[in-house]
Amino acid sequence: MRADLIAGKTKILYVAPESLTKEENVTLLRDVKISFYAVDEAHCISEWGHDFRPEYRRIRALVDEIGRLPIIALTATATPKVQSDILKNLGIQDAAVFKSSFNRPNLYYEVRDKVDVEKDMIRYIKQNPGKSGIVYCLSRKKVEEIAQLLCINGIKARPYHAGLDAKTRAENQDAFLTEEINVIVATIAFGMGIDKPDVRFVIHYDIPKSIESYYQETGRAGRDGLEGHCIDYYSYKDIQKLEKFMQGKPVAEQEISRQLLGEVVAYAESNQCRRKLLLNYFGEDYPADNCGSCDNCVHPKPLFDGREQMSLVISLIEALPEHFKIEHLANILVGNPTAMVKSYRHDELPFFGKGKPRSEKFWCTVIHQGLILHLLEKEIESYGLIGVTAKGREFLSSPYELKMVEDRVFAGGGEPDEEEDEEAAAANAALKGGGGAGDPVLLSMLKDLRKDMARKLKLQPWILFGDPALDDMSILYPITVEELKGCQGVGEGKARKFGPEFVSLIKKYVEENEITRPDDFIVKSSPSKSANKIFIIQSIDKCMSLEDIAEAKNLEMDELMSEIEAIVATGTSLNLNYYIRENLDEDIVEEIYDYFREEAASDSVADAIAALGPDYDEMEIRLVRIKFLCEIAS
Repeated sequence: MRADLIAGKTKILYVAPESLTKEENVTLLRDVKISFYAVDEAHCISEWGHDFRPEYRRIRALVDEIGRLPIIALTATATPKVQSDILKNLGIQDAAVFKSSFNRPNLYYEVRDKVDVEKDMIRYIKQNPGKSGIVYCLSRKKVEEIAQLLCINGIKARPYHAGLDAKTRAENQDAFLTEEINVIVATIAFGMGIDKPDVRFVIHYDIPKSIESYYQETGRAGRDGLEGHCIDYYSYKDIQKLEKFMQGKPVAEQEISRQLLGEVVAYAESNQCRRKLLLNYFGEDYPADNCGSCDNCVHPKPLFDGREQMSLVISLIEALPEHFKIEHLANILVGNPTAMVKSYRHDELPFFGKGKPRSEKFWCTVIHQGLILHLLEKEIESYGLIGVTAKGREFLSSPYELKMVEDRVFAGGGEPDEEEDEEAAAANAALKGGGGAGDPVLLSMLKDLRKDMARKLKLQPWILFGDPALDDMSILYPITVEELKGCQGVGEGKARKFGPEFVSLIKKYVEENEITRPDDFIVKSSPSKSANKIFIIQSIDKCMSLEDIAEAKNLEMDELMSEIEAIVATGTSLNLNYYIRENLDEDIVEEIYDYFREEAASDSVADAIAALGPDYDEMEIRLVRIKFLCEIAS
C-alpha cells in the first residue's frame, strides 16, 4: 500500500481518525500528493453530535501538519449547532454549505408504548411476511435475546453487534443483503454504509440516545423511495436506565447527554406531527399541519387542558424542603404509601392522595411534560431529582392553558366499569391505545358473555378475563382452549376453567361470518427466560423464602415479585401460603383477599392501595393478590 501511495496509484485512501493520529502515518502522508480531504460522518466532531469521538477533534491539527488543502465535510445528521461546530473545528467557517431536505416523505413514524413488546413486534413482522427489516437494541445481550426469540417464533433473523467475530458479522450481514434472512437484530454497529434499498421497517426495541441516532437509523428504511415503517417502543423506564449510565461521567458530558435524551422524550411523548418535530430539530420547517404519515397525524391522541394538574405538581415540589425523583412525587399524589413515602412522612402531607383518582403513570406523564415544557428541571449534580424552574414559578402564579396528552390508561390503572355505556367504552379503548384493532362486534359479544358468566359465578368480571385478553380474542379468533392460551393473561388454569364458553362463542361467530382467522401469534419463550422462571417455580414448590430466591438469582425483592407476577399472569398457579403465613397477619390477609373478591374492579395494585388505605403495605397487597389470583382467578 505504501508503494502505491507514493507512486500515485491510489486514488482514494480511507483512514480512520484513530489511525491518522499515528506518527508513522502522518510522516507517510507528508510525502504523498493529496488533492483534498473528505471528512465523513462529520457530526462526530461535535460534542453535541450523537456519536462524538474525540479523535475527530484532532483532524484539523493533523491536516495542518500533513499539509493544508481543501476540505469537504459530510454528514446526514447534523443539527444547526453541530453544523456550526463542524465548520469552526475544521477551520472552514467561510465554506459553502450545501443542505438537502431532511424530509423522508415515504417513511411512516410511529411510537408505541413498550407493553407486551415481544408479542407486538412478532405480530407486526408476521403480518409483513417476506419484508426486510432491522430491529435495533442498545445492548449486545438484548440483541442476542431478541434474535433468538424471533427465530424460535418462525422468523428468519440473525444478530449483529461488535461482540461477534468479524467472520460471523460478515456472514450475518450478507445473509440479510441476499435475503437469506428477513430481519437483522443489531446494535448501532450495524448499518454504517449498508446500501440495501428495500428495508421496509426499522424497529427500535430500545429508545435511542438522541434524535440524530434515531433519524440516522430510521433512515435505513425505504431508501428506494417506497414504503418504510419506523416503529419506536417507548417506556420512560428505558430513559431512566440511560440516565443511570450517565452517572459518574463529567458534569458537562452529563448535561449534553441529558439534553439530547430530553429531546428524545419530547419526541416520544409529543402529540404533534412527528415529521414536523424531526425536521424542526434539524433546523428545517415543515409547512403542513398534518403530514398524513405518522401516528400523531393519522391517530391523534386525546388532549386536555393540564394547567390544574401542572399547578398541583409544582405546588407539591415547592412545598417539599428537599427534592425527589419523579416516581416519589407521583406516589405522593396518588396516595401510595410506599416505604420511602412513609419514611419521609409524606403520607401526612395535605398533597397525599390529592391526585386521585388518576394513576401513578398519569402523574409521571404530567411531570415528564413539565420537563419538556421547561416548567420543571432535573438537577444534574443530584441526578434525577426534580425541581421547579423560574418559568414554572411564573406559571404557578399565573397559569395558562396547557394542551397535554391524555393518559392512555384508565384513571385508576385498572379495567373499565362493566356498566359503562358503549360510547364511554370506546373512548376508554382509544385511551388504552390497544383498543380498536380487533373485531368490535365480537368484542361486544365477549364482554356480554363475561358479564353474564361473572353474575352466575358471583365474581367480578375481570377475574374471568381482563380487557387485554378480550381484545386479543377479538383479533386472533381462538376456537380451541389451547389457542386461547395465546391471549394476554390467559394461562392453562384460566383457559380450562373459564374458556370453553368463550371459544364456543368465537367458533360459532367465525363460522357464521365466514371469517379467515389470522396466523397464530403465540410467543414462544427463549430457553434462558424459561430457565429463570422454572427455578422460581421449583423454589416456591420447595417452600424457599422469597429472600433466598431473590439472593440466588441476584434480584431485588421488587424484581422477584415482578417475575412471580409475570408467571402467575400466564396462568401458572403458585402456592405462597407458607411465606404469607410466616410474614403476614391473618386478619390483614383476609381483608385484602376480601377486597379483591368483592370490591375490586381490577387486579390493580395501585387501586388496592388507594382503596385499602395507608395501613396496608404494598408488598402485603402484592402477596395476597398473587394468592387470590392463583386460588380464584387462574
